[in-house]
Amino acid sequence: MSRRFRYNAWHGGADPLTPPVDLRAALDQIGRDVMEGASPRSALEELLRTGTRDAAGLDELTRRLWQRRSEMQRRHRLDGTISEVRRLLDRALEQERLALAADTSEDARFRELQLDALPPDVAGQVSELANYDWRSSDARETFEEIRQMLGTEFLEQRFQGMKQAMQQVTPEDVERVRQMLDDLSVLLAAHARGDSGIQQKFEQFMATHGEFFPENPRNVDELIDALAARSAAAQRLLNSMSEQQRAELMSLSQQAFGDPRIAQALQRLDRQLQGLRPGEDWTGRARFRGDQPMGLAEATAAMAELGELDRLAEQLGQAYPGASLEDIDLEALERQLGPQAVVDAQRLSEIEQQLRQQGLLQRAPDGSLRLSPRALRRLGETALRSVISQLRSRRGERDTDRAGAAGELTGTTRPWTYGDAEPWDAVRTVRNALLRRAAEGPDSAQLDISDLEVAETEQRSRAAVVLCVDTSWSMVQDGRWVPMKRTALALHHLVATRYRSDALQLVTFGRYASTVDVGELAALEGVWEQGTNLHHALLLAGRHLRRHPDAQPVVLVVTDGEPTAHLEPDGEAVFQYPPTRHTLQVTLSEVDALRRLGATLSVFMLGEDPRLEAFVDIVARRGGGRVLAPTPDGLGAAVVGDYLRTKRRRGA
Repeated sequence: MSRRFRYNAWHGGADPLTPPVDLRAALDQIGRDVMEGASPRSALEELLRTGTRDAAGLDELTRRLWQRRSEMQRRHRLDGTISEVRRLLDRALEQERLALAADTSEDARFRELQLDALPPDVAGQVSELANYDWRSSDARETFEEIRQMLGTEFLEQRFQGMKQAMQQVTPEDVERVRQMLDDLSVLLAAHARGDSGIQQKFEQFMATHGEFFPENPRNVDELIDALAARSAAAQRLLNSMSEQQRAELMSLSQQAFGDPRIAQALQRLDRQLQGLRPGEDWTGRARFRGDQPMGLAEATAAMAELGELDRLAEQLGQAYPGASLEDIDLEALERQLGPQAVVDAQRLSEIEQQLRQQGLLQRAPDGSLRLSPRALRRLGETALRSVISQLRSRRGERDTDRAGAAGELTGTTRPWTYGDAEPWDAVRTVRNALLRRAAEGPDSAQLDISDLEVAETEQRSRAAVVLCVDTSWSMVQDGRWVPMKRTALALHHLVATRYRSDALQLVTFGRYASTVDVGELAALEGVWEQGTNLHHALLLAGRHLRRHPDAQPVVLVVTDGEPTAHLEPDGEAVFQYPPTRHTLQVTLSEVDALRRLGATLSVFMLGEDPRLEAFVDIVARRGGGRVLAPTPDGLGAAVVGDYLRTKRRRGA
């Protein structure tokens, strides 16, 4: 039996076949900005503004909105109705003069004088001719066409679809419109007073006049919202015109359908709507400088579209209190920029939501956003992966993937992750596969990558490791700030995941030194201050090593300048450049103290300062360590590689 399938376009929102958002790439970008000194909140905002590989950012969407806005203003002008009235009026006058020229009576000459004495402005001429007894039937019809056109245009400004409802206007139609306006005014007044039974009154109104409201509002509020939006757009249109144009339109409105009561009712309606919806933009204006004239209805629709563009730009700007990507009107965005813009906005919103829901961003006690421990682990994993790739490409080794230099089994296992080189635990792996197939069914894969478990190993000897990083302003100024932070993240992740028994301490040193956790270091902002207090940093390093007397001591120092500050016994830092003999002496005394503790001290020298080179050579001789001079990009590989080299040398 054959089956038939029917395929249609997807209308359920985001494409279900679209790949999931790349949170790792988003987190890497946020982490990079945070390490450069931005707050997590501003880093997230920057990501949303600039976008990702898969989604245009808010800035790009806003740029396209402003481009569309500018194109509309460059293309059109607002005097289309006045120009059309002038054209029809000129035709009516020409038709009338032709009829009068064929008449030799004194009355015909008098009428010609009347026409010659008309005011110079279009509105004045239409007003003067309102009661004129036309001799030409063609001229009379043309003048009536002006009145009908004005009536339709003014009504279309406020009521969508009015042109279709008023194709052939009869006096009865005009009376129906006037009655609708009166009944609408009564309904809005009752709503403003808070009268009871307003929904019933609304339904009665719609039953009588529903043909004028193709939006099919469900209650008074929806009706007011629709009318107020168009009324405010009409007012912004008037605001955008010259004073002369406004005066002409106000005068011409009295000629709508030849019944001044229509204009009066519309003015009353505008006042009521402004009172009911004061939050609408009633004072805005726009400048149109194109050569394509627009009629009143078309120009009002253009003003409404500009208003929608402005609201979308504000929503995309996210600059107001409590802003959220959920505020973006996706239907309006699709109208203005197409379906792909909606997909981009949804992906950005999904990135923001997933970063919060997966615990990558969290609130600090003071209410600010910060990177969570989970996010820091991901950043550390990324940094370590980059370091390992550099070590492999440089030396062709794989030992940096091992959980321990000696590889002693701990008796525990863990799920396999990318980069693990430990031996598989066959029993656990087969057990996982059997349990998974029992749950998924016999058609599932016999062995899946998710089934793999590896046997954990550990070092035969644990280490107490101190990474001292220079946080003086020169590190920021010379582009070494982010590589330093990435190095700390990579080393921290390596120790936390592969060498868990090691005790790692991070120490920052500028004018003063301090111990920090990896989150504090990642979020640390560069501050201009003078002083490179390696003396204080080594004091803190020695304190950490003494707390772990059974561990192999390792001290790693990253700096781009010679010591220019030291700590006095009273706890005050003394700065002097060039460094004094006393500063160098007390710093080297701490190097000697670390040597007596058996520490291996490696210095990673950034830059090519001759005075720094001379000092670190002395440190290497006194401390029994090594001096390395990596580039900023190679700093992580140098530090991690030296740490692993030290463990291999002493771990077996």
